[in-house]
Amino acid sequence: MAIKLNLFVAFLMIYIYYFTEVYSRLEVTNIQCESLDKDFALIEYCFLKSVNRSYKYISIKANLLQPPVTKVKLHFGLYQRLNGYKPFLYNITFDACKFLKSPKSNPVALYFYNFYKDYSNMKHPCPFDHDIILDKLPYDKINNMVTKILPFPEGNYMFEADWIAYDIPRAVTKIYLSLTS
Repeated sequence: MAIKLNLFVAFLMIYIYYFTEVYSRLEVTNIQCESLDKDFALIEYCFLKSVNRSYKYISIKANLLQPPVTKVKLHFGLYQRLNGYKPFLYNITFDACKFLKSPKSNPVALYFYNFYKDYSNMKHPCPFDHDIILDKLPYDKINNMVTKILPFPEGNYMFEADWIAYDIPRAVTKIYLSLTS
């Protein structure tokens, strides 16, 4: 009787371990960048590059035509595709200049800052007197954030970032994602 009970417990533990673990996969499907004010900034390049099946990266370069820029806000949101894209989890606007002076002031923005800081030249506070570059951000970092750190339900998503300078929208970046199990 004890052997049957031990085998049952062992089987139950193996079943719970292997079959309750959720494995998700995030894929970046598209990226779009648009300059809303061509006299202020131009998007030199904005692309998603697939090196092989497992390594993709995002690169963006925006040329600032009226430097120095001293007042910048960033509005970002995460949208889920249901009947069109609907707001899902994040919908935040913050002062980028103030944030870059003290990154610990906004916990959600700090999370995203730590996420892209190694791949961007936006590491110092305002004024910005150079082009904005996000270079070779691998999407496996996004995959780790969405599937392991903060699990999301399956579906299609869009991450949208609106760049606002001097209270005028200047550029929009949209990253389209697909989460499957």
